[in-house]
Amino acid sequence: MRKINEIFYSIQGEGFHTGTPCVFIRFAGCNLCCPFCDTRHEDGVWMDDGDIYAEAGKYPATHVILTGGEPGLQVDEGLVEGLHRMGKSVHIETNGTCPLPGNIDWVTCSPKEGSRLRITRIDELKVVYTGQDLSVYEKMPAAVHCLQPCSCRNTEEVVAYVKAHPLWRLSLQTHKWVGIR
Repeated sequence: MRKINEIFYSIQGEGFHTGTPCVFIRFAGCNLCCPFCDTRHEDGVWMDDGDIYAEAGKYPATHVILTGGEPGLQVDEGLVEGLHRMGKSVHIETNGTCPLPGNIDWVTCSPKEGSRLRITRIDELKVVYTGQDLSVYEKMPAAVHCLQPCSCRNTEEVVAYVKAHPLWRLSLQTHKWVGIR
């Protein structure tokens, strides 16, 4: 049984896969407490894997995003393999503090200041910029480095940073701009 906040179908609104139709499986619970988090962690229902597959299977998308909260607290190889058997590509959005199963197709890590990373693979590094020193993140081995404004409040500052530091690419929360979930 896994505590699920919600399962819904939408368009990926941020990061490398922006614009891609996806099924989002939002896990309840997190081991961090970020002031800009958009998930109500006390909400959620307990679901077994069969119920999760049935709900995710209602939608035509081939991409599934495991998000949260912190999905690394609940995800295992069995859940991922079941989604693969359904023909889904499995992506995870994690803070990187929990070890992850090795059969995930795309790992987006959004590390938080002061937390210790416990993952060995990062395909996409996505940092919410609040003015922090980014030099530690620039050394992380990731195929893609995305810098995102904090709730769209500091977009101009992030654009200027990306222009001055071309390792980074701008990630906007386009789902908030266009008013979709």
